[in-house]
Amino acid sequence: MSPSRPARAAVGAFAAVAAALLLGGCGDSGGLVSAGATPTASGPTRLWPGEPPASSPAYDYGEAETEVVRGIKAPGEDIHKVDPLAVVRAEIAAHPDVYSGSEALYGGTAARMADCGKGRARAACPVLKAYYRDLTGDGRDDMVLGFRLLPGNQTAVRMYTFQADRLVQVLANDDAVLAVELAGRTVIIRSPAGIVGYEYRTQWTWDEDQLAMLLTRDEILRVGAAAKPSRSPAAPPSVSPSVSPSPVARSASSSVGPG
Repeated sequence: MSPSRPARAAVGAFAAVAAALLLGGCGDSGGLVSAGATPTASGPTRLWPGEPPASSPAYDYGEAETEVVRGIKAPGEDIHKVDPLAVVRAEIAAHPDVYSGSEALYGGTAARMADCGKGRARAACPVLKAYYRDLTGDGRDDMVLGFRLLPGNQTAVRMYTFQADRLVQVLANDDAVLAVELAGRTVIIRSPAGIVGYEYRTQWTWDEDQLAMLLTRDEILRVGAAAKPSRSPAAPPSVSPSVSPSPVARSASSSVGPG
């Protein structure tokens, strides 16, 4: 049965009101507004598809390399009770080719350890302040430690955590450092670049499979007042000390900024 004339009029009026609301709702909160023309998406084009893939990394950043610190223990695996000076001395003892001997690369660091803990001479101590943060996600603090590599203008950045009652170094990076930052489970290291107005930034993030800090980002960024907005995703907010990254073609070591 077809609707009566009054019923049709009511339906028509309702449709007209609904159409008016849809057309006039562009300025209302929650209304649909055109974003304009959308650029055509284009996927990456692979070059030289016939070439075999590389079988080894281009640069050795020491990813997933860990080292047990000998002779260092702490009650209840509380890393706050570990003496940072003892940790640095343990590294010096474990690597005499680097820190001792007439041809040692960083012999000055070992020599200056004698200035640690001596009042006024403390300023000459190469070991920087230690920082604590749960970077592994196990609910316990880990330790990020930095010390100056002498002679030279390098800083060693190290991270330590307890694994099965053993103190383990899970990040080792030596580099010229502008700043070191902690964000989430990431250590961000910023280093000077060889190009004026730019700097390197590397990010090391905890990996539960490797039980180590892995290099998850390595980039060169424009800095300074003239810097343009970056198109890359913003780095996580900094919550701690700053550190610097290493260039792609250089040794990617990190360090905790001077302090």
